[in-house]
Amino acid sequence: MNSLYKQFVTAALTTLFISTLIGFLIVNTYYTDVTKHNTDEQLVEIAYHVVDFLENTPLSTEAVFEYLDSVALLGYQIHLDNFEGDTYVFGEPFNSSHSLSDSAKEIVQGGEVYHGVRHLNNGMFSHFDNELRNTVGVPYHKGETAYGLYIRASNDTVTTDFHKLLIVFLLIIAVVNVLGMLLLARHMTKSISYLTEATKQIAVENYNYHLHISRKDEIGQLASSFHLMQIKLRHNDLARKTFISNVSHDYQSPLMSIQGYAQLLKSPVIDDSERMEYAAIIEKETQRLSNLTNQLLVVTSLDQESYPMTYTDLQLDLQIKEVIRKYWWRIEEANIDVSYILPSTTIYGDKKLLENIWDNLLTNAVKYNKPGGLIDVSIVPLGKSVEVIFRDTGIGVEEEDLPYIFDKFYRVDPSRPKEGTGLGLSIVKQIVDLHQGTVEVESTPGVGTKFKVRLPLSRSIKS
Repeated sequence: MNSLYKQFVTAALTTLFISTLIGFLIVNTYYTDVTKHNTDEQLVEIAYHVVDFLENTPLSTEAVFEYLDSVALLGYQIHLDNFEGDTYVFGEPFNSSHSLSDSAKEIVQGGEVYHGVRHLNNGMFSHFDNELRNTVGVPYHKGETAYGLYIRASNDTVTTDFHKLLIVFLLIIAVVNVLGMLLLARHMTKSISYLTEATKQIAVENYNYHLHISRKDEIGQLASSFHLMQIKLRHNDLARKTFISNVSHDYQSPLMSIQGYAQLLKSPVIDDSERMEYAAIIEKETQRLSNLTNQLLVVTSLDQESYPMTYTDLQLDLQIKEVIRKYWWRIEEANIDVSYILPSTTIYGDKKLLENIWDNLLTNAVKYNKPGGLIDVSIVPLGKSVEVIFRDTGIGVEEEDLPYIFDKFYRVDPSRPKEGTGLGLSIVKQIVDLHQGTVEVESTPGVGTKFKVRLPLSRSIKS
């Protein structure tokens, strides 16, 4: 992953490198085209002033040397050459590693100016080379003797020019770095702005807003997580609306039945057998309402931050057998066979909550089974834990529905051919989690479904 920290460091180093390179190129160009040219012209002007004074003022050789010494004290290095092998240096001595070339001497002997400062190309810092070739040379005559007077500013004086170049260089680096940081900040805040807008859309329940972010860093991860949240919220919103619709229907249907058969019971013309039949239907619909209400109460209780668990030792096999007996009438009515292998098993848990698990799993197996189908229930000891398996030969669950069947309000068949609120399996998952267990599901459409609930045997495993 290309993290923001790595991006920032890389961008900073890249910007620094680019700004240094740009600064170097600009300063070098400025030095080559401006500084060297101006320095060369200034030195030529100074050299002609010195020569003009010496040629028009009657001075002895000693006086000429004293004058050149005084000029050197002003921050210059002077080399005097009579072209016959005699040379004199005034001020700081030159570097002896490079002598003056014959061509340079010939230029001055021919009465022209030697522009060594302007034409010396020895890198950016050739301005500071303490060499004879890095000078300006002009012809000088004293009597019948011809001289070449070569002059350059001493490095102490040249340092001032270097300071100017350094200031320009640093300013360029600073400007390019600021521009680079502004571009990086804009690149980062642009994605954050997209996330902000997407958050506003979520706030008004627009869960279909498309987030245009494709990055491989923390912001990219955040965008991916946001997209997953968006999908989850869209799913939950649809489930919530479906739940409200389902609950309204599932409450309305038995209430209408109760109301209708209650009115029939008032009729004086019905016989006792019809009266008993209507009363049985009212009782069945009342029980249906009671089950719906109980599920809503259970899920509300489980949603509390700290559900008050009541642990006790209980016979798991006996509890499951009791649940099967409780729904035996419904199993026979649906023409379903039940087989079970339930060895004696003691578990430490909340009796009431665990009963809800077996209630929901068994009623689901009945509800979604086929006429003449089979339900198989078994307990498998696993050392310090136990696995309870409910297997049916029902209609099964499509693969795309499996990740959501434990979500609240989720119903596999939106057309609602079966009664229910979509809370049963959500309750199962919450209760199993409270017992520090796990629940898994395997299903093949048209073949059947298998639920495996694994629970610890003792409370010590839970802690």
